Amino acid sequence: MRNKALRDKTVESLTSVLPIALIIIVLSATVAPLDTGTFVLFLAGVLLLIVGMGSFTLGAEMSMLVIGENIGTAMTRSRKIWLIALLSFVIGIIVTVAEPDLQILASQVPVVAEKTPLGNYLLILAVAVGVGLFLLIAMLRIVFRIRLSWLLIGFYAIAFVLSIFVSPDFWAVSFDAGGVTTGPMTVPFIISLGVGVSSIRKDGESDSFGLVALSSVGPIIAVLVLGIIFRIENVQYVVTPLTEIGTTGDAVSEYLHGFVTYAKEVAIAIAPIVVFFLFFELFTRSIRGRQLVRIFVGFLYTFLGLVLFLTGANVGFMPVGRQIGEQLAARWGGWLLIPVGMLLGYFIVAAEPAVHVLNRQVERLSAGAIRASTMKTALCIGVCISLGLAMTRILTGINLMWILIPGYAIALLLTFVTPPIFTGIAFDSGGVASGALVSSFVLPMAIGACNLLSPEAIMTQAFGCVAFVALTPLISIQILGIAYKIKTNRIKKTFLAADDRILIYEVD
Repeated sequence: MRNKALRDKTVESLTSVLPIALIIIVLSATVAPLDTGTFVLFLAGVLLLIVGMGSFTLGAEMSMLVIGENIGTAMTRSRKIWLIALLSFVIGIIVTVAEPDLQILASQVPVVAEKTPLGNYLLILAVAVGVGLFLLIAMLRIVFRIRLSWLLIGFYAIAFVLSIFVSPDFWAVSFDAGGVTTGPMTVPFIISLGVGVSSIRKDGESDSFGLVALSSVGPIIAVLVLGIIFRIENVQYVVTPLTEIGTTGDAVSEYLHGFVTYAKEVAIAIAPIVVFFLFFELFTRSIRGRQLVRIFVGFLYTFLGLVLFLTGANVGFMPVGRQIGEQLAARWGGWLLIPVGMLLGYFIVAAEPAVHVLNRQVERLSAGAIRASTMKTALCIGVCISLGLAMTRILTGINLMWILIPGYAIALLLTFVTPPIFTGIAFDSGGVASGALVSSFVLPMAIGACNLLSPEAIMTQAFGCVAFVALTPLISIQILGIAYKIKTNRIKKTFLAADDRILIYEVD
């Protein structure tokens, strides 16, 4: 049974990754030729992505989603507000502090590390505290039934006000942090917590989503505050040369090093969650027997899947992204970046593991009314537009805020006409879409292009593409919600009209 489930997940991941692989192969054979060694790394990376994403998705369903729902339900049933607040804060820190995507971002912003003896850990700790605090707020919102849109408007307003006091060099990194933090480790756990908390309420379906949305705001505010405290300005990004792969032995060595590196990172990320779960079980005894064994098998699948996926993404796709960005920027003034970026954006979101987890949860909790395939299409359209904007900004130098402020204004205004459940789903989708592949392929592609066109502006123009990927799904999913609302109202009117005709017929 489990083998069949793994096979089905692997086939699903194959259909998600294959379009991206084919696009890159076509580009490498035409307008963006790759080094032979880089191409070999890429082919191996494709295989690891397919197997890794299939294993991770199965493992998350067997373990992370189950324990998240159980913990959320137990916390809410306790009826102790202080306990819900404390556990939410601790869980937020635990699931964030070792998020692999966050570590990649921290290593790419050395200016923060230079300001303190804590090094990169200062940024990681600040973001983790931000997520913990906002997860606490998100959980209390469900308990006290506070409308999500009002909180989102208030906190995003605070973020944009804080940005006034931060150097423009640091804007892109701050808003990228919100998307990067909600990666493959945090998303399944946080989403399932929301499901568990809202499950004990009869009218709690619309509150099942929104935890990722608020948890994505915390890192933005935390990093902006860091920028204010340490007066960070004139941020420069140093482009490190790519490793030369001359032989197949070099490629094998690169992957072996990647396996060791990401096995350590994923083990550090999963270990606190496992320990927290064991303590939770010790006090509640809510899961026993076969289900407990199934959860630990799920942890194993999650670990192996995430190691394979991150190794394939960072070792196989990162150098490809950099080279393709440089090659496209060198042709026709770089204008090829826009259509190629949009094409890649349409397909790349489907290869994010956390996106599959969210889409399945949406379909399950809506009893099939909101299909995973429909969610996927809306997300693909949103990310397609976002990468078109990101590449346009690299070519034109448009100020980041000229896009973010109107974009978030539109997204927040739509919350007043969108069904509440779609508001939560939309803002969750923003954090989910900007995952590992965006960090390891799209961002390096933007850096490669910017390094050729305007190397002095990498921090202000290349960074920010993650923020765009986190923005556009907020609008595309809410438009889907409005369309769903119109369709539902039309069906209701049809049934009411039919009932009236039957009543008239019976009276006659």
